[in-house]
Amino acid sequence: MDPVALVREYLLLGLGFDRLEEGFVDAFTGDQALRRQVENAPAPDPRQLARRAAELRDEVAGSGLSAERAAFLAVHLRALECSARKFAGEQIGFVDEVQAYFDVRIEPGSEDEYRAAHRAMDEVLGGDSARPLAERLQAHRAADEIPPERLPECVEAFSSALRDRVRAEYALPETERVEYEVVGDKPWSGFNYYLGDYRSKVAINSDLKQHMANLPHLIAHESYPGHHTEHCRKEAGLVGAGQAEQTLFLVNTPQCLMAEGLADHALGSIVGPGWGPWAQEIYADLGLRFDGERAERLANASASLLGVRQDAALLLHDRDRSHDDVAAFLQRWTLSTPERARQTLRFLSDPLWRAYISTYVEGYRLLGSWLDRGADAAGRSEMFRRLLDEPLIPSALR
Repeated sequence: MDPVALVREYLLLGLGFDRLEEGFVDAFTGDQALRRQVENAPAPDPRQLARRAAELRDEVAGSGLSAERAAFLAVHLRALECSARKFAGEQIGFVDEVQAYFDVRIEPGSEDEYRAAHRAMDEVLGGDSARPLAERLQAHRAADEIPPERLPECVEAFSSALRDRVRAEYALPETERVEYEVVGDKPWSGFNYYLGDYRSKVAINSDLKQHMANLPHLIAHESYPGHHTEHCRKEAGLVGAGQAEQTLFLVNTPQCLMAEGLADHALGSIVGPGWGPWAQEIYADLGLRFDGERAERLANASASLLGVRQDAALLLHDRDRSHDDVAAFLQRWTLSTPERARQTLRFLSDPLWRAYISTYVEGYRLLGSWLDRGADAAGRSEMFRRLLDEPLIPSALR
């Protein structure tokens, strides 16, 4: 099969998954005639989708595509085959499912590391040592909440500040823009809907209180230099060069792990160490008090808790633990409220998103170790540019 035909079949295959589960297609900015063709056809049989994915994967090696494009399509077709088998009712072990989706092999984290993180957080928070750490952390977070009526101007301030930094470092089309909206009843805290033509809509979940320490990360993650910036640069570069497979972004594929890892390193990559005092100045301009240095220290102290949510997913899906047990595990190690633990559990239990937590955990680890290969700030910036611009996959970074 020639490259153009193979990519076209890949797009048709991927678009078909949205007929099985709405939202599986995160973004499609390509030929809308293909979308209409899929929408006007009968709903696909997942078993047929699995067979078609396997057939197309067999075609990749002889297609004449470059090695980089061939590797990209092969791992994404493997992920789609696994998803189709799941939709068909096949039982697949959770660890194997994650590996097929995201091109990584997961294992449980270390509770010794989590205890060490608690000790480091205790030192940062200080206060009455007789008072449980979880209570002190929750009191700190309560004081850090952004008043709901101030959220829009805070979002705009950080979006503008980060956009200026990104445009100075990485070229963006003059027409690019992000629109923000507040939504509710979602299993996530924020979501980027890429609309094509260098436009995004970013939804922020009102069910979760927004905190001053987290908002800079959220805006960097979803917009500058995270998801929106990556979509824009890949549309201008890869799609502009004829790589039509990059017009399709699908849930539960290696694309997601790469994108979430990139986005979780976005603030550190564009602002770097010292993001706390930088954010403090922006909040001060808005008349809001924020201890940026302490917020940054607390974020560094809690970094080793990254794997807790993946461990919770393993307990839930690999070891058949009850929802109550998993919620208690989350509360214990993330030091969260029962409500926040249940919100996390909701995400881990969602049929479409149940494995997705690994994109954040393993994506952050893998891309972080890769970015650290940059010899200095300029080298790290160039590594981050490659993540924005190239169709990299996890196994290529390893």
